[in-house]
Amino acid sequence: MQVSRRTQADRTAATRAALIAAGRKLFAEHGFSGVGTEAIVADAAVSRGALYHQFGDKTELFAAVLSDVEGDVAEQLAAGIRVDPDADFVEVMMRSLQAWFDACQRPEVRRIVLIDGPSVLGWARWRGICQTHILGLIERMLARGVDDGVLPPLPVRPLAHLLLAMGDEAALYVGAAPEPDAARRDMVAIIRPLLEALTRA
Repeated sequence: MQVSRRTQADRTAATRAALIAAGRKLFAEHGFSGVGTEAIVADAAVSRGALYHQFGDKTELFAAVLSDVEGDVAEQLAAGIRVDPDADFVEVMMRSLQAWFDACQRPEVRRIVLIDGPSVLGWARWRGICQTHILGLIERMLARGVDDGVLPPLPVRPLAHLLLAMGDEAALYVGAAPEPDAARRDMVAIIRPLLEALTRA
């Protein structure tokens, strides 16, 4: 019986992974409204019933796709931080910002996370999913800065929310700019002194 249960669990996990992978590709290429369930199940090579059994509807699949993309972005940002764990606080934050800008150049991040996410899921649910992955990472960086005496004992959670919002708006600005490289340089030039000011507060 245990072998049968594991086999069924493996099949379920494989079906779910196939649907999320198909959703990531198609939502990134065509946007949420431009993708029908027929295309998703065809790309995933599963039945329509499997989609509804796993997720209920296309919106719930999109929520799972968003969470999957955000998880990958969070891991990318965390990997950048681990490169030099003893780096200066401002440099670590700026490195994370640059990694975020790099991630947002990928169509799946820009379209799924920044553009379709809030409109498809509503702001509160979109923000909740994003916070699950990214907010905690920012909080840990800030808490380490406070513990190390680099930052004053400011309330970490509201500050993390503020920095998260700043990063999202910066990415949207850069992504929509007619000259993204120049817009990115401008954002970096603006955000660095803001972070430096935090260390002097």
